[in-house]
Amino acid sequence: MSQEIIEGIHTIEKEKGIEEGILIAALEDALLAAYKKTPEATRHAEVKLNVDGEFRVFGIEIPTDIETDLVEEARETRIQELERIEEETGERQHTLVADEDLALDWSRVPPDQIVRTDVTPENFGRIAAQTAKQVIQQRIREAERAIMYEEYVDRQGEVVTGIVQQAGDRNNVLVDLGRVEALLPRSEQVDGERYEQGSRIKAVIAEVRSGTKGPQVILSRRDPELIRALFELEVPEIADGLVEIRGVAREPGYRSKIAVESHMQGVDPVGACVGPRGSRVRMVVSELRGEKIDIIPWNTEPARFVAKALSPARVREVYIDDETKEATVIVPDDQLALAIGKEGLNARLATRLTGWKIDIESESEFAKAEAEAAFVGAADNEEYSGRCAAILSNGKRCPNAALPGSRYCGVPAHQALAAVEHERHEEPSEKSVDGVGSPGVSDVEAPVAPGDELEIAAEESQ
Repeated sequence: MSQEIIEGIHTIEKEKGIEEGILIAALEDALLAAYKKTPEATRHAEVKLNVDGEFRVFGIEIPTDIETDLVEEARETRIQELERIEEETGERQHTLVADEDLALDWSRVPPDQIVRTDVTPENFGRIAAQTAKQVIQQRIREAERAIMYEEYVDRQGEVVTGIVQQAGDRNNVLVDLGRVEALLPRSEQVDGERYEQGSRIKAVIAEVRSGTKGPQVILSRRDPELIRALFELEVPEIADGLVEIRGVAREPGYRSKIAVESHMQGVDPVGACVGPRGSRVRMVVSELRGEKIDIIPWNTEPARFVAKALSPARVREVYIDDETKEATVIVPDDQLALAIGKEGLNARLATRLTGWKIDIESESEFAKAEAEAAFVGAADNEEYSGRCAAILSNGKRCPNAALPGSRYCGVPAHQALAAVEHERHEEPSEKSVDGVGSPGVSDVEAPVAPGDELEIAAEESQ
């Protein structure tokens, strides 16, 4: 019978990948526990597998003083372990610590002071066979659970395909992944989606928990990584690294925006994601049950990126503040509702995608705000709108606010214009023949050099 047990252990090692030593050690521990329940069992004993493939029980005798020290150390170790479990779980442990159940450290006893005696019971072969069957089955289940946990814990964030097993309860949808059954909780489901039993769905592995009945895999259909993974499956350029998804903003079930960048000249990132006649993006939209997707080219210039992020709305101008990361976007009056989106959805997604706080204004609102800010100066009765008076090289006026008491903003090149203007005002005005003064800097706007306009936090989006 013992030889059959050993052959069974070798078979399990090959089929299940469980090491032979783990199973033998588990059998020895289980047989030792069974031996201690037999009448007239010795206080200290151990079970070993001999060369004939039989399990033998050896009684152990050691000096009393050494035994006392080993028992005290083992008891203290066991109590510390129970206290650690209490701290982790927050539950008080009511385990009785008995000296017979303590695991003594025999390595600390000198070999010449240990006396071993063969105390194997007559019917130990039958006990070994019954115990071996139970222990092997238990160890196989534990090893399989550990293998599955290690397999899935490294796959967090990965997209998997499963078959819906139970969809009657909307709060808990069970999905069969093949070797394990996963859970799609209500908090990770998309509003409006229905999961019919037997249908195939794709989802992201959001979390893997280790439970007594095996690993518990939690899936998600709301994770933005689902869109990223679906495009990687559908777009070869993304899988090959020629096109990269730089950002994803998603409102599950309604709309999503992705920013894509090409790493190879001649490869259009937006066109690659859309595919021939929209076939690639159509497959992703179909898997997401009709969720709209905006594909936006990544841009290192914040103003252009913000303008593109508000697609499909058209943008006229973008004024940005690098310090506060705020952007004021001016759109035509007929594009205001489209730029904001239903219940602010489009603007909210653009903010998440770009990382900039976006304030959207229509052209008429912006013009009205500037008109209200205008006033007439008391000294020279000239109109002052509150904006910098410098003119950029593209012919547009600087959008920055002027400093208090000045007609120019804080850009060094513009402050230099302010200094020149101040000096000319202090010089005696030259009179012409007919008594009319010559024009000064206050009457003519000086254009800004191309290098200086980089310091202006504004740029046309189109």
